[in-house]
Amino acid sequence: MKNSEILKRLYKDYTRKFLDKFIIALIFSLILAGSTSSIAYLLDPAIEKIFLNKDQSLILIIPFLITIAFAAKGASLYGTKAIIIKVSEEIRKALRIDMMKSLIKADTNFIDKRHSGKIITNLTNDVNFMAGLVSVAILNLFKDTLTLIGLLTVMFYQNWKLSLVAIVMIPLASFFANILGRRVTKITTEAMDRAGLLNTYLIEIFKNHKLMKIFQKESYETAKADTALKELMNKGIKLQLIYARSSPIMEVLTGIMIAILIFYSGKLIVNDELSVGNFFSFLAAMMLAYQPVRSLATLNITINQGLAGARRILPIIDLKEKIIEDTSLEKININNGNIEFKKVNFSYDHESRVVLQDINLIISGGKMTSLVGHSGAGKSTILNLIPRFYDPQNGDVLIDNQSIYSKRLSSLRNNISLVSQETTLFDDTILNNIKYANLDATDDQIKEAAKLSYSEEFIDMLPKKYDTLIGENGIRLSGGEKQRLSISRAILKKSKIILLDEATSSLDADTEQKIQDAVNFLTKGRTTLVIAHRLSTILNSDKIYVIDGGKVIGEGKHDELIKTSEIYKNFYEKQIQKN
Repeated sequence: MKNSEILKRLYKDYTRKFLDKFIIALIFSLILAGSTSSIAYLLDPAIEKIFLNKDQSLILIIPFLITIAFAAKGASLYGTKAIIIKVSEEIRKALRIDMMKSLIKADTNFIDKRHSGKIITNLTNDVNFMAGLVSVAILNLFKDTLTLIGLLTVMFYQNWKLSLVAIVMIPLASFFANILGRRVTKITTEAMDRAGLLNTYLIEIFKNHKLMKIFQKESYETAKADTALKELMNKGIKLQLIYARSSPIMEVLTGIMIAILIFYSGKLIVNDELSVGNFFSFLAAMMLAYQPVRSLATLNITINQGLAGARRILPIIDLKEKIIEDTSLEKININNGNIEFKKVNFSYDHESRVVLQDINLIISGGKMTSLVGHSGAGKSTILNLIPRFYDPQNGDVLIDNQSIYSKRLSSLRNNISLVSQETTLFDDTILNNIKYANLDATDDQIKEAAKLSYSEEFIDMLPKKYDTLIGENGIRLSGGEKQRLSISRAILKKSKIILLDEATSSLDADTEQKIQDAVNFLTKGRTTLVIAHRLSTILNSDKIYVIDGGKVIGEGKHDELIKTSEIYKNFYEKQIQKN
């Protein structure tokens, strides 16, 4: 995206709604410019009349006017900064909301391929840069430009020759700032990438803390962290040094300019082309102009950082969902719950290996169908295609002879519950985690679901029972307890189609039977698709499909597959021998 396109987009989506506040800021900026210019202008009569000519008639008036000017400057400066703060925070919130909306709605495929740490960096640092661009940069542009114009007016009024010499500093300062700005953009981009990777690494440390402990890799991970932090530190040092370079550059330019002005002014005073009062008033105006010139010169850095952040954030905000809710479509009408796959082919992207090849299978309504196969065979992919977490490249999936791609997405997912091997829980209470399946459910309905899933047994033992906070992803619960809560949610939802992905993989021997009873209750009379390595849980399935290399290579009941499928027979014999 071109810079002009980014700026137009930011104005349209984020800045335009605050035009009234920008107008108020502009008024404050005008007052600030007028008061600052007045301070410089009033030094001329103060020096000429009071000090040189010893005129006592203005001894009260001028100090009073200068006091008023400083008070107006302070009040207008506060007003401008207050607006900057408010607008910045509003824009920062709007950017984060838009980004969160996009991420929440994003296709599963996009989320699977993103580093979570980089997303966090986008939501923090990059958003701050963008907010700085569309609020701080614009408002400072108003404030500093108008102040500089006012001071230049005073300078030209006092002596136009000196003014021409002084304004040479402005393009020189801008030139150096532009060079620094390009360096800042490059280093900032690199620093944000490093920060994103560091955030990802931090998340992994939290998730894999027990693994790190059992393999005694604390020193190894500390060394990795030290390396990552050192790289980020070096980028930070480079960035701050670039900022620091602006100070000596501006100081040297200012010093040179003042020296030249004093030399030239001396000649003008000797030739009676400039009075002492004019000179000091001019010098005051020029010194007061130092801050806005410096601010405007370094504004380029803020703009470049904001543009760099926008290039990383806007593509996320602009994500186009491939799998979308089309309200013009009819709702799916599920009676029997028969699911059929017709010549389905799938790969996670067009260049990767084919995961599913010509998949044809039938999942009978109201019955249990199971998928068996080696890891990576394509079982989970088949399951994920039913709620449309992904869409196949070709082929069709039908429910009761209705293509799921011709029906409203929300109505499809409303009829499906998922109990996964990787149980997902929120850092919230047990009650709210179960209620997530149906926010309108009563406490009695929630407790009934917990009872039917045998969750009530461990919930009643907790100090706060249903109001117990379970920690990030249920860290305070065992694997079996988390799985039972997941089943509770599915029971509460009362879906017609149940998807069980390794649903009993986290259960110990003592609780497995209870959980199996809960699963039996959940799936009774419902269309159920099960993935399981524990063949003992699926022996009574109405149909079992054997998946290998993305293809269906066998189907039938347990007794049939023992005779007809070598892969299934090997699975069974190994588990029997193991047990």
